[in-house]
Amino acid sequence: MTTRKELLLQGRASAIAATPAAQWRDGKAPDYGFSDAQIPAQRISQHAPDSLAGIVERLVQVFEMEVTNKPDPATWLSVARDRFRMNINGGEVSGADATATHGTYNLLIGESPYYSAKQETFASSHEAFHKTFPGGFLWEVLEVYSPPPVIAFKWRHWGVFAGPYKGFQPTGKTLELFGMTLVRVTDDLQIVDLEHYYDNNTLLKELTGGCPIAHGAAP
Repeated sequence: MTTRKELLLQGRASAIAATPAAQWRDGKAPDYGFSDAQIPAQRISQHAPDSLAGIVERLVQVFEMEVTNKPDPATWLSVARDRFRMNINGGEVSGADATATHGTYNLLIGESPYYSAKQETFASSHEAFHKTFPGGFLWEVLEVYSPPPVIAFKWRHWGVFAGPYKGFQPTGKTLELFGMTLVRVTDDLQIVDLEHYYDNNTLLKELTGGCPIAHGAAP
């Protein structure tokens, strides 16, 4: 029988295959085939599968997949549910249940002149950014600075602004977002703490042309 740690090391596809249909938000497994096909040609870093960077990338991909697609944190392979904590730029701490309820977009962005998490739901936040980046909002690990149990790494998010964002029209530009993360894991690689550090206005300024939004829509 494959252990939890082995599934995490194998990555997202193995974690998806090991998940019963009843655990998914919409009753069926997510399909990452399109984004997986886009990443190799668009990424700016290359890592051997057995490298520390390759392992960290797979761990974070499993976490993102589970938060997005599995509503019950008790079913997540990637986190130690009762101990899990996440914060952005040293701000408010969110546990596993809050992360599942609000979603990573709302928690990672929070309140901004360009976005209000309080006015968004899990579903509305995902719908907005999926429309804005129909080709995917892709992610990669750039560098890893320390091994488990405390892993520090630099990452890059990117996507083509090809769909409207709350009334602002797409520009066709590739938008990039860079940040640092500190993650503490257990011996079997479950996440205990996630600390993200980045400028959460960088991307939103590009999407809105630097124009603050009111009530979630372009003026």
